[in-house]
Amino acid sequence: MQYRTLGRTGVQVSSLALGAMNFGRIGRTTQDEATALVDAALEAGINLIDTADMYGRGESEEMVGKAIVGRREDIVLATKASMPMSEERNHQGASRRWLVTALDDSLRRLGVDHVDLFQIHRWDPRTGDEETLAALTDLQRAGKIRYFGSSTFPAYRIVQAQWAARELHLSRYVTEQPGYSVLQRGIETHVLPVTQEYGLGVLVWSPLASGWLTGAIREGRDITTNRSAFMPERFDTSLPANRARLDAVERLAEVADQAGLTMIQLALGFVTAHPGVTSALIGPRTPDHLAAQLAAADTVLTPDVLDAIDRIVPPGTDLAPHEKHDTPPALLDPSLRRR
Repeated sequence: MQYRTLGRTGVQVSSLALGAMNFGRIGRTTQDEATALVDAALEAGINLIDTADMYGRGESEEMVGKAIVGRREDIVLATKASMPMSEERNHQGASRRWLVTALDDSLRRLGVDHVDLFQIHRWDPRTGDEETLAALTDLQRAGKIRYFGSSTFPAYRIVQAQWAARELHLSRYVTEQPGYSVLQRGIETHVLPVTQEYGLGVLVWSPLASGWLTGAIREGRDITTNRSAFMPERFDTSLPANRARLDAVERLAEVADQAGLTMIQLALGFVTAHPGVTSALIGPRTPDHLAAQLAAADTVLTPDVLDAIDRIVPPGTDLAPHEKHDTPPALLDPSLRRR
């Protein structure tokens, strides 16, 4: 396992981190199975576990909390808030009112008195940076969080938040958690240059592109992954974007074969090769999934392999731009771009 410094914090984290989104009903994972995954991940050298309050409406946090009893101090523990947690309109967002409540709820579910990294799950356009940063700074000073970060923020919002923290003499976001894979390289255009400029740690999610890069999805095979069962439109190969992904996967499989690598090793080795990336979040549902992903822990892709990937999916290219979560609201809501 490789270890890297999380931004400028001095904290050392593993280059592969355990994402707990599949713990519970989402991944149909029991407590015993989740604990076994945590056990195996820690034994392999993973020391960062990432979850969120909205994963199973708190279920993932509860399962992580039970799995880490007795070894909290050996783990860099991260969670997230701001996504809706009920039908109540104020049980979401990045206001002080909600973040204080959301963090207390997360700490209770996790069974801990603090988290190492508390992340704003999505940018909240209704809440000013000063409101959110002041609340997070106070929570940090209270000892409930060690650091805080953002997740899936557009590049201009990352810059704005850094400026606001400096201007208002508040603590700043020290990490960003964007989606990144061989098939979704858009963050190379704006987000990664910005995070590198400000010295942010970067924890990338979906490095296996929701299963497209596991080796299980190939031409002529039925797509039967867990994700395809509840998001079928993302795997319908009659759609142009999905056809483009499948074509790229076939060419990437040839590159992996020639390099003596699995598709998973190629995919994880690619994202962790970028100098702006600290860790790749893996989200296994079974021990076999975890073992296949841990096999990439020390994978280092050669320049010729990276060049071959660039020829298949050019730098900065998103093969499925409609699936991005950091699109400015005005591009999605016509009322925001018309007088």
